[in-house]
Amino acid sequence: MLVPVFTVAENVILGDERELGAKPGPLGLLDRRRARKHVREVSERYGLPIDPDALVEHLPVGTQQRVEIVKALVRDARTLILDEPTAVLTPQEIEDLFVVMNSLREAGKSIVFITHKLKEVKEIADRITVIRHGAVVGEADPSASEQDLASLMVGRTVQLVVDKQPTRPGAASFEISNLTVRDQHGNAAVDNLSLTVRDSEILGIAGVQGNGQSELAEAIMGLVPVEAGSITLDGKSLVGRSPRQILDAGVGFVPEDRGHDGGVVGEFSIAENLVLDLYRSAPYGGPLSLNLEHIQQNARTRISEFDIRPTDPAHPAGKLSGGNQQKVVVARELSRPLRLLVASQPTRGVDVGAMEFIHKRIVAERDQGRPVIVVSTELDEVLALADRIAVMYRGRIVATVGPETSREEIGLLMAGITNDSADTDADTRTGDTTP
Repeated sequence: MLVPVFTVAENVILGDERELGAKPGPLGLLDRRRARKHVREVSERYGLPIDPDALVEHLPVGTQQRVEIVKALVRDARTLILDEPTAVLTPQEIEDLFVVMNSLREAGKSIVFITHKLKEVKEIADRITVIRHGAVVGEADPSASEQDLASLMVGRTVQLVVDKQPTRPGAASFEISNLTVRDQHGNAAVDNLSLTVRDSEILGIAGVQGNGQSELAEAIMGLVPVEAGSITLDGKSLVGRSPRQILDAGVGFVPEDRGHDGGVVGEFSIAENLVLDLYRSAPYGGPLSLNLEHIQQNARTRISEFDIRPTDPAHPAGKLSGGNQQKVVVARELSRPLRLLVASQPTRGVDVGAMEFIHKRIVAERDQGRPVIVVSTELDEVLALADRIAVMYRGRIVATVGPETSREEIGLLMAGITNDSADTDADTRTGDTTP
């Protein structure tokens, strides 16, 4: 909700210039000095240090989050509603946000914190209300266990820990070398990136949203042009192929936005969505017609196997819950022979019950010998699923680590802070510039 090319002060007063003390002068010019003073006073009062003159586009995401909070506070808001505010923050930025929230509470503000992350709600909340299917199903204290909260959310016992055995990776069947992809503004969204995924291995791609993960997944699927570099599966190039050809090569794709990126066509039935990338092949159809009987039979089988609700194959996919829509996508992609699975934000917008199921299916693909790439901004998800973790920052892989690596260390990598950069910063502070 911020204008990137405006300063912090300009963003904060936008829409309320007169009321917030930046009255236009005699020539119609804004009094930006008064606006900066107002922002500085409010940010200091609530422990939200922000430079009023900084351009928003140059600020890290965590600081932009502070700007949004200051926008509300300068308007004397007594109640703040934070809807999934940690979705694009590193672990360190999340801790900073919680410090801010505690200071706001002590200042007498009320905060509604909406999240599906159980660890966070237990850490920050004074009271917890659980909603399921649009209704309040229970209340709990922060002392309640994650298992109890998850059971309230889903209505049954949920396994919160991903059950997977150690794997023995095979051949390096999928490789990306020196890949460069540019975004719509001509910037290098993926910048000379290289990675390898082996058979029977899950490679997790971790990073704060907007660091090239989306473009990387789209490049693999042929959805965006590749400027330089190579992408190979079993030694065969995928660069230059159409999305249809890449799907036919055995690549399964769970897009990060099932509605926007074509994961689900809302007007189509569940049965039709389950064969979106199969309808031209036997037994579901051919060049001139569809085999409706086989399409319906496939739908009944997948609905039962993946526990899609409601169970009517003719039910419009757009009227399903988010979790059941995601199950449709996963069922379609995992119900055909695959050589590679690319799952981008595979559990975004789903409840912990659907999350448990999807995680099991992803691990099952690995256990069947396939290479798997999981792209997720949910660090807990990456740590739970991955056999190796590649951390992306500004279009590059800054480090590849094991799942035993601490959240703090991965969080620093997500912010672009590596051992090399830390050493450089230390040298700069001490005046040591010796190579």
